[in-house]
Amino acid sequence: MHRRALLAALPGLTLADTDKLPPVRQITQGPKFHWFGYYDKLQFDVTNRYVLGMEVDFEHRSPKPGDKIRIGMVDLKDNHRWIDLGETGAWCWQQGCMLQWLPGSKTEVIYNDRDGDTLISHILDVRGGKKRTLPGPVYCVSPDAQWAVNPDFGRLNDTRPGYGYPVADPFQEELAPAKTGIWRMNLKTGKRDLILSYADVAAHPYKLASWTGSKHKINHLLYSPSGRRFIFLHRRRGGPNPESGATRMFTCKPDGSDLFVVDPYGFTSHFIWRDDQHIMAWARHPSHGSKFYLYEDKAENVQVMAPDRMPENGHNTYLPGNRWILNDTYPDKQRVQHPYLYDTRTNRRHPLGHFLSPREYTGEWRCDTHPRYSRDGKLVCIDSPHNGGRQLYLIDISRIIA
Repeated sequence: MHRRALLAALPGLTLADTDKLPPVRQITQGPKFHWFGYYDKLQFDVTNRYVLGMEVDFEHRSPKPGDKIRIGMVDLKDNHRWIDLGETGAWCWQQGCMLQWLPGSKTEVIYNDRDGDTLISHILDVRGGKKRTLPGPVYCVSPDAQWAVNPDFGRLNDTRPGYGYPVADPFQEELAPAKTGIWRMNLKTGKRDLILSYADVAAHPYKLASWTGSKHKINHLLYSPSGRRFIFLHRRRGGPNPESGATRMFTCKPDGSDLFVVDPYGFTSHFIWRDDQHIMAWARHPSHGSKFYLYEDKAENVQVMAPDRMPENGHNTYLPGNRWILNDTYPDKQRVQHPYLYDTRTNRRHPLGHFLSPREYTGEWRCDTHPRYSRDGKLVCIDSPHNGGRQLYLIDISRIIA
C-alpha cells in the first residue's frame, strides 16, 4: 500500500512508522491476477529462488466446472519472470489447487486437477517437464513425501464454498455418510483408502453437547513435523444447539487410528504444529476466551499465547527455529490487513506492512494475506489485492529476525 494511501486509511500512523516497515515488492503483474492460497504449504523451493503461484483471468465469482487456471513460478533472480507450468481445472479461491513443492525434492511440485468429474493430482518435475498423474486429489503431503491425505472436496464445495471444488457430492443429503471422509493415498503407487468416514468422526463422543441433526464436514488437514500424526478439523453445519460449538480439532495416526480431541470446546480456527507434541491454534477456551493457545497433543495441557500481542485471529506459522511467529489479521474497520512477526523471546510484535483489501474482496473470494515464509526464514510472500487485483508480494524480513 502506498504511503499516502496508508496514512489516509490509518489516521494514527505517521511517516516515521512507515519508514520502519521492511521492504515490500510486487513480484507478479496484471492484467491477470495471481495468488497462492493457504499459509501452511511449501511455496518457496529449496534454493528460495522460485516462488509458486496461480494465475486467473477473473475475480469475484465462484469457480465453475469448466474454469481453468494456470500454475507457474516466479524467478526471483530473473526480474520476477513468470514461468508457466501448466493448467488445472480443480481449484478454489482460498486454497487454490493445493500447489506445493514436494517435500525433499528440489524440482518436483504436486497439485490437483480434474479429469471430467474425477479429481486427480499430478507430480510435475519443473525442470524436465516430466509429469506423473495420481488417481485422487491431495490436501497435505507427509514430510517424507510418501503419503497424502485429503477430505471430500465435493462435500466441502457444498458446505463451505471457497474451499472445495465444483464436483458432484453423491452423499449431499446424508448428515454423516459412512462411505466418504478422509482419504489417504500412496504417492508412489496411487493406492487410495478411506481411513476415516464422516460417520466414524461424528460418532466420537463430544464434550459439550450432541451434534445430532447437524451436517458434518472435515477440512484443514496437516501432518506433524515428523509425520507420525496429522490434524484435521471436524465441523458441522446447522443443528439445534448453536451454543455447542461448530468445530472440533482432532489428531490421529497416519492410518486414521488413535483419534484424540485436542480442542473439545467447539471453536477452533487456524492452527500450526510447533513441534510433534504442540499445536498453536486460535480457539475459544474457558480460561481466556478467544485467543491463541498452545495445546499439547494427547494431553489436556493448554496455555494462552501472547494475549496482548496477538489478540486477533490470523494465519499463524512458526519460522524455522520456532522463535518467531508469522501471523496476520483479517481486514479491520478500514479494510486494512496487517501481517506481522511476533518474537516469543522479547514479546514484541513487528509489523510487516498494512494492506488495503477493497470491499469487493469478501466472502468466498476474499483475499487474505496468508503469509508464507521462505525455507531460510528471511522472506515472506503474501497475497494482496491492494494495488488493483490480487497479486503476490515479497517482504524482506532478514533485518528483523537478525
